[in-house]
Amino acid sequence: MHTVIIGVGGVGGYFGGKISNSNQKVTLVARGQHLEAIQNNGLQVKSIQGDFVTHPYMVTDDIGEVEKADLILICTKSWQVIAAAKMVIPLLKEGTVVMPLQNGADNIEKLLSVLPPKHVVGGLCKIYSKIEDYGVISHFGHDPEVVFGEIDKNKTERIQKIKQLFDTAGFRNTISEDIYVDIWSKFMFIATVSGLGALTRITIGEMYENIGTKSILEQTATEIFKVGMAKGVQLPDDLVSRIMSFIGKQPYDSTASTQRDILEGRPSELDNFNGFIVKEGEKLGIETPVNSFIYSCLQPIEAKARS
Repeated sequence: MHTVIIGVGGVGGYFGGKISNSNQKVTLVARGQHLEAIQNNGLQVKSIQGDFVTHPYMVTDDIGEVEKADLILICTKSWQVIAAAKMVIPLLKEGTVVMPLQNGADNIEKLLSVLPPKHVVGGLCKIYSKIEDYGVISHFGHDPEVVFGEIDKNKTERIQKIKQLFDTAGFRNTISEDIYVDIWSKFMFIATVSGLGALTRITIGEMYENIGTKSILEQTATEIFKVGMAKGVQLPDDLVSRIMSFIGKQPYDSTASTQRDILEGRPSELDNFNGFIVKEGEKLGIETPVNSFIYSCLQPIEAKARS
């Protein structure tokens, strides 16, 4: 199988690197000095589970050079998904599967707005990773995992083939029973810690141990739960308490990528996280005062970063 990675950051660099390092055919679509470093020196992955350097089948910034794909992993930021979907149209053949792995609750819908439904499956990943330097990916937390599945919940032959590919790559992967539930569960965690982390400028562990910020985390998650249920996602009744327990088990000094982006003055996924909940809440008649406060406080910083 030929796997194409769109976006070679912490997510695409790690998972694409693992697939390539297992001697499977991988093309990385990168850009700038990151691209040049990988072309010249290979992709270097520094991981708490073992370092490696891999030399993928192709590394390019020209989509016109890329061969047709069997699997396309979209690993951009959430706001870039639609542009990425348009970019990969020339790579599609009859059996091509396109899977989003970035944070966010509506990436499937974004892909479906551009691509034929037969090409789209749902996905998410769990990992703490980032670009450490040009051509260098740092995986510094969590046992990396990809969770994926058909939108209609069927266990198709193509899903089994993707699992075989991931198994060969050597990272944990799970076929979802309901990919929308899994996406919203991951989204609840990341959206809950990201905005408040950026606002308070403290780590996940510090937020969880403080009575005041822990309460705000729970209120944020509860609003997300209400919006998800209103949108028809069959979330478990105890999901908020489970997410709070999960937050408490994170590495004390860990931070979310969106928090780091905001604090470092880069464009972030704020609009796709707390902003998304605010807007969906308004559409559905669900009050979201905590998410609204977090979003309103951070939005001017986001606007400045994007200007």
